[in-house]
Amino acid sequence: MVMRLVFIGVILLLVELYAFQAFRTITKERWILISYQLVSLAIFIYLIYSFAQFDRSVGQTKQTLFTMGLLLITLIPKLLIAIILLTEDIYRLFATTINYFTQADNIKEAIPERRKFVSQVALMVALIPFTSLLYGMTKGKYNFKVIRQTIFFPDLPDSFDGTTITQISDVHSGSFDNPEKISYAIDLINEQKSDIILFTGDIVNTHADEMHPWIDTFRKIETPALGKFSVLGNHDYGEYIDWPSQKAKDDNFKAIKDLHRQIDFKLLLNEHVKIRKGDAEIALVGVENWGVKFKQAGDLHKASEGLTANDFKILMSHDPSHWDAEVKKYDKHFHLTLSGHTHGLQFGIEIPGVIKWSPIEYVYKQWAGLYEEMGKYIYVNRGFGFHAYPGRVGIWPEITVIELKKGEKVA
Repeated sequence: MVMRLVFIGVILLLVELYAFQAFRTITKERWILISYQLVSLAIFIYLIYSFAQFDRSVGQTKQTLFTMGLLLITLIPKLLIAIILLTEDIYRLFATTINYFTQADNIKEAIPERRKFVSQVALMVALIPFTSLLYGMTKGKYNFKVIRQTIFFPDLPDSFDGTTITQISDVHSGSFDNPEKISYAIDLINEQKSDIILFTGDIVNTHADEMHPWIDTFRKIETPALGKFSVLGNHDYGEYIDWPSQKAKDDNFKAIKDLHRQIDFKLLLNEHVKIRKGDAEIALVGVENWGVKFKQAGDLHKASEGLTANDFKILMSHDPSHWDAEVKKYDKHFHLTLSGHTHGLQFGIEIPGVIKWSPIEYVYKQWAGLYEEMGKYIYVNRGFGFHAYPGRVGIWPEITVIELKKGEKVA
């Protein structure tokens, strides 16, 4: 452990030295260099203090959110500067070595000086993540987007042709700090006028009382004709902090489950309900959290008891890794699975029809949007709220509207 901390310390020191060199290369103004050093030192001291104050019995707070944002917004730009200047140093050393062995003694040159142009490029490149992360923390985290998706099913009951679903996921109410923006998002949900509203887990970060200031706001989500239903996510179990007793943890879990009642959502706990429209019905199945690397409380067998492969089924399962591990090969055939959990890492690049990328894709095969395999679909919502990093860059908070259509998929 000590060696690991020493190694991290050395890396951070080298990154800081390279970043300072970039500034020193482009300016000789003493007051600018001293100001840079003082600001960097102040940020470093604050980060050390804040991380040292972290209390595992409390978990994430507004301070830890700010600390993580400050860490990323300072470290990532400096890391890019360090990589660029290190690359130049390797080139300088290589050029000097070649010169030493190929040139005559009277024309041998010393190591070339660092080029001002390279430092300018490094600073310009570093400005991109700096401004992006800053925007993500101030504006991006509430840049709500309504994303529409139409899915075709040959065996969809006729009465449900054209049925619309609004899905939200990963509220993480303990991270919110702007009532006006959350009210705006609730209005967006209501404007969709969907037939049913589904919430796929993570109502809080850890504690039930995180949701208390927002209950009245979320209660304003209008109940559509087919109802409002929800399931639990991994954060709803209180697994990520140290509790004073098992009773305290159990009481918190009970209170979290009751939050769904307080905002007028029917919480499905490894069970299903029949949704009737006209002369037909479909099954809405809700399982508790089940993730490959997270809590596995979900029980498909219990939740789908009494259903057959011929029943049209929509499954709500928070973690999309459940789909690959169990759902898509389950013999009762879940037509559509709705998940969340990944947040799209709250960071990435999305240009419809051109590129969709986030580092989270190296962890989750299904991480954002619609996926299909063997005639079965999963839609992964990018999340309503935010967690850990107090912002979003490129992967915006999402309100999903899915239209169910009877027929074959249009090529």
